[in-house]
Amino acid sequence: MSDNRREGKPESGSGFFLARAAKSFQENVTRAGPVAVGSYTLLGAIILLGGIGYVLDRWQGTSPWFLLAGLLLGLIVGFYELAKAVWPR
Repeated sequence: MSDNRREGKPESGSGFFLARAAKSFQENVTRAGPVAVGSYTLLGAIILLGGIGYVLDRWQGTSPWFLLAGLLLGLIVGFYELAKAVWPR
């Protein structure tokens, strides 16, 4: 360990390391973006359509049929969107 490190000063090569690490992180986030959007779409579709089914069940008094239909439709739509993100044409 050098004296600079003990004094709390960065070593001479740390600027290059941080720049390279930041660039690598940015590339990974850019590559993961479409898949992250697909996973958020999956969760959103399940929650939204399940919630709509729950409200319809409360309104019609048909528990749990609209809720189950909403959850099933949410799964189908969500996985479809996730598949489009993972396997682009």
